[in-house]
Amino acid sequence: MSAQTLLFEPAVDDGERKYSSKIEAPVYHPSHAKPHILILCDDSKTEQLILEIDESSLPDDEKAFLRSAAHRHSVFHYERIADYYAHATPEMQRLMERSALVIIDFNAAIEQGFVRLCDDIRTQYFEEYNGDA
Repeated sequence: MSAQTLLFEPAVDDGERKYSSKIEAPVYHPSHAKPHILILCDDSKTEQLILEIDESSLPDDEKAFLRSAAHRHSVFHYERIADYYAHATPEMQRLMERSALVIIDFNAAIEQGFVRLCDDIRTQYFEEYNGDA
């Protein structure tokens, strides 16, 4: 199943509906070359923070917490990640999907908690496309 994105575009406000829903499958064309894994992520700020944390006099439990928090400063280059995914082994692809580095199956992304839809949007979507809410 291909990935789908639910987009909400402003529409004329007729008093009933402020948004129209439009579903478009993103088109991706992988590069011919597999990027080197070291260019998929810039973790230079993360590494600097971890160095400072490790050199601090804080207790080990506080250091562990701050090391975990430091990883949120890593910058992921998703276009490169998608190129890498296209050339990766099935095992690597599966784990990249589990980490939501790529979203191949929109429904699986919802099931795994990576995409959250409020009940109103979900109900409206299924009503418009004759599905079950």
